[in-house]
Amino acid sequence: MDTLSFKTISANKATVNKEWVVVDATGQHLGRLCSKVAKLLRGKYKPSFTPHVDCGDNVIIINADKIVLTGNKWNDRIYLRYTGYPGGQREFTPAGLMAKGEDRLFRKVVKGMLPKNRLGAKLLGNLHVYAGAEHKHVAQQPKSIDINSLK
Repeated sequence: MDTLSFKTISANKATVNKEWVVVDATGQHLGRLCSKVAKLLRGKYKPSFTPHVDCGDNVIIINADKIVLTGNKWNDRIYLRYTGYPGGQREFTPAGLMAKGEDRLFRKVVKGMLPKNRLGAKLLGNLHVYAGAEHKHVAQQPKSIDINSLK
C-alpha cells in the first residue's frame, strides 16, 4: 500500500492562493450574508483549508446600505459593549451602527463569526465594506460572485 499518497497537505503563507471577490448585498439578509462572508474570509470553501493559516479571500461588500433585516430588528435588536468602567455598558442598535458608518454593522456581525484570537483579527482586516456600488479596489481585479450559490 502506498502511504505517501495519503499525506495531508497543510497550506502555509507562501503556498496559499488568496483572491479578491466582490459580494453584492442588495436585498440580502444580514446574518445569512455575513455567515457566508465569514466562511469566505476564513477560506472554508477552498480544498486547501488549513485552520491556523489565513488562507481566505479578500472580500469586498458593495451596496451595504441595501441590506435587509426582517421585522423591527433595525430598532429592537440591541448590541452591547462594555467600556471597562463601572456603569460603562453601552447599547447599540443596527440602525445606530449604520448611521455611524455602513461598515460598523458588518464588522460587528462578521467579527462574532470569526475565531476570537489573533488570526480572527487578521481575517477581519480582509473585509472591505462600501455603501454604494463603487469601490476603490479595482486595481486588484476582483471577481464578482453570487453569494446565494454558496452553502
